[in-house]
Amino acid sequence: MTTPALQLTQYQVDSAAVHARFRLKRWCRQSGKTFEETRELVEDAHARRTRWVILSRGERQSKQNIEQCALHSQAYGAAAQVLNDTWEGEEGTYKSARIDLPNGSSILGLPANPDTARGFSANVYLDEFAFHKNSRAIWAALFPIITRGYQLRITSTPQGKQNKFYELDTAWSKKMAEGDGHYHTHKLDIYDAVRQGLRLVDEDGQVTAPEHLKDALGDEDAWDQEYLVQYLDEATAYLSLDLIASCEDPELAAEPVWLAGLLAAAEEVHRIYLRTKVLPPSYEVLGEVLRSAINAEDLYLGGDIARKRDYTVFWLFRKLDQKLDTVAVIRLRKVPFFIQQIVLHSLLAHPSMRRACLDQTGLGLQLAETAVERFGDRVEGIDFTVANKELLATGLKQKMEDRLPVIPAEVYIRNSFHAIKRLPTGTGHFRFDAERTEATGHADEFWSCALAAHAASAAGPPAAGVSGEAGRLDWTARRQEILSGAGAQRHYDRRGRLWFAGGGRR
Repeated sequence: MTTPALQLTQYQVDSAAVHARFRLKRWCRQSGKTFEETRELVEDAHARRTRWVILSRGERQSKQNIEQCALHSQAYGAAAQVLNDTWEGEEGTYKSARIDLPNGSSILGLPANPDTARGFSANVYLDEFAFHKNSRAIWAALFPIITRGYQLRITSTPQGKQNKFYELDTAWSKKMAEGDGHYHTHKLDIYDAVRQGLRLVDEDGQVTAPEHLKDALGDEDAWDQEYLVQYLDEATAYLSLDLIASCEDPELAAEPVWLAGLLAAAEEVHRIYLRTKVLPPSYEVLGEVLRSAINAEDLYLGGDIARKRDYTVFWLFRKLDQKLDTVAVIRLRKVPFFIQQIVLHSLLAHPSMRRACLDQTGLGLQLAETAVERFGDRVEGIDFTVANKELLATGLKQKMEDRLPVIPAEVYIRNSFHAIKRLPTGTGHFRFDAERTEATGHADEFWSCALAAHAASAAGPPAAGVSGEAGRLDWTARRQEILSGAGAQRHYDRRGRLWFAGGGRR
């Protein structure tokens, strides 16, 4: 067999030399663990006729892993076409991807859940297993797959101790230390990876050091977990990482396409105001665009307000039956209140907006008051007292335990939720708070989500008749009166939709 011309690190070379039936890698982020594991799978599939099943945390990751396998196969001199299909399980239909090799071997990729982890006899690779929802149920369902002499491989960065990956790492490491050759585990942090050949570069391609990444990340817990592959102690964390992962959807984007147009339009109105000192009659922009982009019957909004030190975060839910699907997570840092008000009012003016809960403590009071004046009792300002924060935090946790919120699988959101601590007070209450960090703020995503979930717990009246359309038309006319210069300018969002047309040169 021709060895593919790949420049491997020393730890990847060492990994390929391991021959154990049960293998687990706890490797740091961006160390090439999925690349190496898929390469070894393809090498095994070329060397003998066999079957592999890759279970990933989502359909997108599953497809990417199979595409990586196809590239490895081409490097071995055997072209392999990715075949996209659907797979029928007992509880649903799932998107699958597969490659078939000339010798009869096959590699199948599926999103991981207890339903897809049944019905095979094959070797199994669990990719980023610590982040799989219902990891214990998946484990119980899949293990019989490898009964007849097949291999089982697992890779992941850690995600706390409340999941099956941690349990397996602990148990298999002990068996390996006792000399049982059927088991092999390997821990690799960022410093070990660099010493053994991982090349870190900056945006200009210049070699850099791990410390530069650590400084930029600005979060000790995230650094310890993602790059030093440490299992963080969750004793004081109010929400376990396993609970957070159970509500995540890796296919969900925190920042949808229309958000760029909304922010750009808000900034444009602010620039015009700074130039003319004329207040717009309406703070609502992109009305028609938002109506078409956000297609939902029931919307709920939560807002945690800040100005300089932390983030203002607006969390938007779409309610379908009892589920709360995240539509957008809008993060504004060091953004003038004028722009924040435009963003907020544009969202509140959506005809499907049912209720919004806004932090009215301190800096949030101004935005909350103007929103109540404009939109009435569909907006509620909430003081962040100890009692109210306890109500918000416990309410969100109860909904998460019932798997009602669906949130993006994003590291900053995950760290924000996990940062919340439940600490007793001298009055019999519990204080819910988080350490402020440069990278993730003051658990701003958590509190905005909790406010949005609280808003959804008691729906307000429909938003009929609060479109602000007349105000937008007046403001457009006023722009053309105010601005001077040659020619009209037209501005478009990322999807090519017109969001502002006015005269003048800016």
